[in-house]
Amino acid sequence: MYRGVTAPIIDTSTTNLDKVYIMFTMPKHLLSVDTNAKTVKGQKYGYMTGILYLAPAAISGYNVCAMSTIAQCEQACLYTAGHGAFNSVQSARINKTKLFFEQREAFMARLVKNVIALVKRAAKNDLTPLVRLNGTSDIKWENTPLTHNGIDYDNIMALFPNVTFYDYTKIANRVNLPANYDLTFSYSGVLKYQKYVKTAKTNGMRIAVVFRSIAIIPKKFLGLDCIGGDNSDVRHSEPKNVVVALYAKGKAKKDMTGFVVDAKPVFSLAAV
Repeated sequence: MYRGVTAPIIDTSTTNLDKVYIMFTMPKHLLSVDTNAKTVKGQKYGYMTGILYLAPAAISGYNVCAMSTIAQCEQACLYTAGHGAFNSVQSARINKTKLFFEQREAFMARLVKNVIALVKRAAKNDLTPLVRLNGTSDIKWENTPLTHNGIDYDNIMALFPNVTFYDYTKIANRVNLPANYDLTFSYSGVLKYQKYVKTAKTNGMRIAVVFRSIAIIPKKFLGLDCIGGDNSDVRHSEPKNVVVALYAKGKAKKDMTGFVVDAKPVFSLAAV
């Protein structure tokens, strides 16, 4: 469990965003809009995507990926992919993560403004907005309450019921989710992680699996049909109980922890 999950109720409508920073600077844009090569592909399906990128695992001093050690996914994390390779971008993500934990009220107020801006921008382009809050983290956003215009909300999804939020997660038992929050479970072949894979499959979750290359992607994996997942990042429109097959990119191609898959599952779920 990470710190801050059971955050105090905050009022995003009354926070003065220009007077907050003692130690850190509040960025104007928390959401990166269609800067990811795969999310840009979503535009051909009618979607505009805003993604929040934080510093993964405990890089910032706060652990935002509770399962990263068990799943051994830190080595293959896409944190440094693309623009993330720049020190300035990594520093900005560390800054945002610290703000989330240490200046929660101002952070959430800015995030609300960003979602509102995304909705307006998408409408101007005749697109439907999508929001992914865990671009490089695994926070339980369904457990992060806020107050806006004097009204308490259980989470940001409740504040924007007509906006679809989605994420990948390595936490298999996230239940009672908002209707507009779609999760895809992220697979790892590490032995001690298999009980979580089994739970995700039992719960009927869509499961994303990263294969070493396109050539080895099978028709079935874990007994589930495989569908291609690199055409876009529009996961919420896909069926449950399938494997979303992705292929390794960047430094993930060299991963040997078990996060990146070479062929069939190394361990049988029946034996877990």
